[in-house]
Order: sequence, then structure tokens, then C-alpha cells
Amino acid sequence: MRELFLSAARGEATARPPVWLMRQAGRYLPEYRELRADYTFREAISTPSIAEEITLQPFERFALDAVVIYSDILVALEPMGIDYHLESGVGPVIDTPIEGPEAVPQSHEPVGTSLGYVGDLLERVSEQVGDQAATLGFAGGPFTLASYAVAGEPSKNHVPIRGFRAEHPDAFVELLERFTDVVLEFLQFQVEHGADAVQLFDTYAGLLGPADYREHLLPLHQQILSSVDVPTIFFVRNMGGRLPTLAESGADVVGLDWTVDMAEARSVLGDQPVQGNLDPTDLLGDPAFVERRTREVIEAAGPAGHILNLGHGIDRRTPVESVEAFVETAHSFEW
Repeated sequence: MRELFLSAARGEATARPPVWLMRQAGRYLPEYRELRADYTFREAISTPSIAEEITLQPFERFALDAVVIYSDILVALEPMGIDYHLESGVGPVIDTPIEGPEAVPQSHEPVGTSLGYVGDLLERVSEQVGDQAATLGFAGGPFTLASYAVAGEPSKNHVPIRGFRAEHPDAFVELLERFTDVVLEFLQFQVEHGADAVQLFDTYAGLLGPADYREHLLPLHQQILSSVDVPTIFFVRNMGGRLPTLAESGADVVGLDWTVDMAEARSVLGDQPVQGNLDPTDLLGDPAFVERRTREVIEAAGPAGHILNLGHGIDRRTPVESVEAFVETAHSFEW
């Protein structure tokens, strides 16, 4: 339910935790696979009627409390004129990566010009779900987007962008600022078109050391997250030892990956609302296992300010029955 989700995001106690899953619209659903057989990924995300149908598939099947639009963090590359495509077995590929300072984009076209289809999708989804669920928008964070733009494809430990930081420190700062401008405008655009809340995924930012993170990224995250007037969720992996830094971002809700002990996080963060943090691979177990592990997360998080989710995106091999067990455990839980 929309109000249940928003209450938890405000840090209020709820009778049960609201629940949704990162990447909840995707390849683990047979109806998604059937529909996607007729469209490329770019066609599916950029055609509002198709993206709407995909967005609503998990909501219609599981009655989730939040509906996150079917899109991708890399759409934020489009206003900067950076093209990308998906290759089977590789993932997103950028044909012309940013290899030096001269390639850093100096401007971007208005988000509404290149990403109008996202606004259309949000309006469609918001109208369909009404008060039954919160409508969620999202964007990739500046470091994660820069990592793809520099490497040209997924990279282990993101050495290309970290090396770019060392070789071209001024251009590194400039590149992050350019992406910040786009992401900030993009999230504001999503709110204008119906998003009840937004999530910022700077998933790979935790690979920067504490000093570099605080110098280069924390001010940008603060700038982005303070720019919208709806609840914000902030997610970075590998930040278990730096939870207070995540809270300094100013996000209304801090997303926790599965490597974080939920009870410890709640102790460290105090009244800060949190989201997470079941290990996505727990959903590869049978329903009884999923129910037990899910209850452990809920009980460790407590009744106030907790949005139940996974500690990262759902795996494509996940059985539908396990997702049902995860959601039903939240629905039937009572404090």
C-alpha cells in the first residue's frame, strides 16, 4: 500500500513492513520472458505501453507495496549523447568510452527531450496503481554511471574508473559533476511526472576508499538527494563499515546490502529509516527457508522505519514460489 510505504519512509512504526524488490520486473517472471521475446531491451524500456505492462507484472502477481518503473540506470547517458547497447553474456556496452579528459561531455540536452518516455511511463503507472502502491522512480549515481562510461562495459572491481581518477584527477571531478547535473535533473523530472519516491543507485561507489568517497562523492550525493521533495532512498554496496557516511548523504532511507547485519545497522543508525536486506540468493531456497530468513530480517529491523527488500537485485534464476513466500511473509507479519 502506498501510505504504508510512505509511513515507513518517514520512520514511523507500521503494523507490518512494506515490501518490494529491486529489479522486481524482470527475467525470473515467465510473463516477462514471453513479452520480451518480441522486443529488444532498448525497445522495451523506451516504449511506454510495453514498459508499463512489464512494470505492473510483479505488482499484479504479488500485490507489492511499491512499483518501481521498468527502466535502467544507463538511460541517464542519453542526454549526454553517450550511446549504449546490451550484448548477451556481457551486459551493457558503450561503443565509444570516455578514455581521456578531452572526451568528457561538456553539456547535456534537457532530460525531458531525450527521456520523455520515462515521464510518460511514470504517469501511466501512477494512474494505474493509484493508492494501492507507491510509484518509484530511480537513477544511477554519478560514480556508477562514470564507471560504465569510462570502462565501456562492466568491469571487475571497476579499475578503469579508479585508474581514470588517478591519471586524470581534474577530468574525474568534472565527469562526476556532469553526471550529477543529469541525475539531479532526471530525478526532479521523475517527481514532476508522478514518482512518490525515488531511489539513487550509486552501487559501485563503495569501491572508493573512505577519503576519496568523502571528498569526491558525498557532496554530490548530498546535492542530488536534497534536490527533490519526495522521500529518497540511497543504495551503495560494500558500505557496511561506513554506515554513518551513508546517513550523512541526507537520504530519507538508507538501503542496506546483504553483507550488513540488520540489528547492528539499526543500532548504529538510530532512527534513520532503512531498506533491505535479505541476501538475494536466499530466494533460491525453498519457501520455508525464505520465510524463515525473511522473518529474521524483519525482526532484526524492528517495527519503525523499515522497508523490506533484498540486499541487491533479484536473481533471474529465482523461483516465483520463493518470491511469493518472501512477499507473503511481509504481508502476514504482525508486530
